Amino acid sequence: MNITLKPEIEQFIQAQIATGKYANAEEVISKALKLLAEWDKGYQEWEEETRQKIAVGLAQIERGEVLDGEVVMARLEEKIRKARESQG
Repeated sequence: MNITLKPEIEQFIQAQIATGKYANAEEVISKALKLLAEWDKGYQEWEEETRQKIAVGLAQIERGEVLDGEVVMARLEEKIRKARESQG
């Protein structure tokens, strides 16, 4: 496979090699691809967890297990007030 890199990417790769952490461009690119794969996996896990949380929340709404927005805001304001008082 042949690819053409933008000059700024080539400069980045050369800078990474210059640090001594990598012996050549292939090592830099391999590390970058490994990190991308890890990030993708983490994102997919986060996305699935978020979908599950949404499903739980929707089920709670359907069962009527909800709080009025004004009640929630009042509780948050009270927590903030108490936190400020305890700080000084």
